[in-house]
Amino acid sequence: MKNASGISTRRDEAVTRTATDATYWEKIVEGDFAVPEDRPLDDLTVELVELLGDTDPHVRDELAWRVFTTWIHRGVYDDLLAGVGDGMCEGLTVGLGEDGSDTIFRRSFSILILAGVLTRDNEIHAVHPTNVLRWGDQGLGWFVRERDLRGFVPGCGWAHAVAHGADFMAALTRSRHLDEGGLMVILDAIADRLLAPTSYALIQQEDDRLAYATMALLQRNVVDMALLGPWVERLASSWEQGEPTQQPVPAQVANTIHYVRALHAQLLLGVQDLPWATDQSYFQATIGVRVELLGALQHALRTVGPWYRPSPNQP
Repeated sequence: MKNASGISTRRDEAVTRTATDATYWEKIVEGDFAVPEDRPLDDLTVELVELLGDTDPHVRDELAWRVFTTWIHRGVYDDLLAGVGDGMCEGLTVGLGEDGSDTIFRRSFSILILAGVLTRDNEIHAVHPTNVLRWGDQGLGWFVRERDLRGFVPGCGWAHAVAHGADFMAALTRSRHLDEGGLMVILDAIADRLLAPTSYALIQQEDDRLAYATMALLQRNVVDMALLGPWVERLASSWEQGEPTQQPVPAQVANTIHYVRALHAQLLLGVQDLPWATDQSYFQATIGVRVELLGALQHALRTVGPWYRPSPNQP
């Protein structure tokens, strides 16, 4: 009885704390996200970081993520970006390797905040390249090793690790500190993620988010077809036709096909910056390898199944 009572008390305290936190942060949102003066920014930030892992989607998404992102965008953390980025990287390690546990929210929303930090640095050029490259390594390392690929979790809202990882990569690709080698590391991380065996079918537009991040990378016009060609071939090798089987298509194969189709569609139709982006001109320039890459993607997609005509240059 004593143990049960103690557990109950702790649970009651947790519920009370969350309710108090929600009320406090709701007032901040209602006040147009003005930074309160009753507490130090350090204390507010520590609490925001904690709430990023909350299982209540209202607390996590509507309050903590919105406040944190808005403050980053408005320059509240301009002198502290390096520390915020390092803190988000620490969040990527919380429970890493677990699958189906609540720790996914802390990891997934940490990478989303890190994307915001990178976006802000792309605007004001405040962070040393060493920091950005370290965040890139840690973020991509988490993206490849993450096992919990759930999209929407009933009762808890969005986990969406792959989609949030894509948003991180979309911001990272725009960094002035990444050259051709760094951008290829991102492309290889996308391939590693897609080709890794998994039981999760990505059905919540993760393919579109990954393709959009890839479009942001291609827009740099730094990576040429000498590198992109083998990369496409690597993706296509996952669905090489073998003997007919009665087994279902592995999730990672279907995920890869859907991504390649999404990338082909975006490259063919063109994309634009999202309405809330500060730079609305990023996607206006022509992608130099567009025609060649479209050809490579089309060649790969013709091999998905027996339904497509061979390309004209095929025997």
